[in-house]
Amino acid sequence: IPGYGDSPPVEMAVTAQGRRAFLDHVLQKLGMQRPVLISPSMSGRFALPFLLAHGDQLAGFVPIAPVGTKDYTAEQYRRVQTPTLILYGDRDTRLAPQALQNLQHLPEHRVAVLSGAGHACYLDKPEDFHQALLGFLRQLK
Repeated sequence: IPGYGDSPPVEMAVTAQGRRAFLDHVLQKLGMQRPVLISPSMSGRFALPFLLAHGDQLAGFVPIAPVGTKDYTAEQYRRVQTPTLILYGDRDTRLAPQALQNLQHLPEHRVAVLSGAGHACYLDKPEDFHQALLGFLRQLK
């Protein structure tokens, strides 16, 4: 994620509109058509603005306790028709409940909870994570 960790800051990543445009640019440069966007934690700052503006360009969306879910209204989420798998670990008691409370307004969602996993549930329970993800991917058109 630009500007996080040791990565250099990117001027356009300062605003939600800029982060949405940045992600759109990356997907275009990669030539991706109707990808499934997987968004763990801090990447929510990029994925959520993109989802709300361009969700129709995605085949699916997999938020994993992303940050920034409270920045949008239930009505904004209700307009998104992108198939979504809300995924989190049951030991993530801080960010996951907040994300679920907000993301459950997405009309085409389902939820997968990984037992015994924390915030980075894909690292804590990789087999369970991949099983849930592959099950979701198989159901996409």
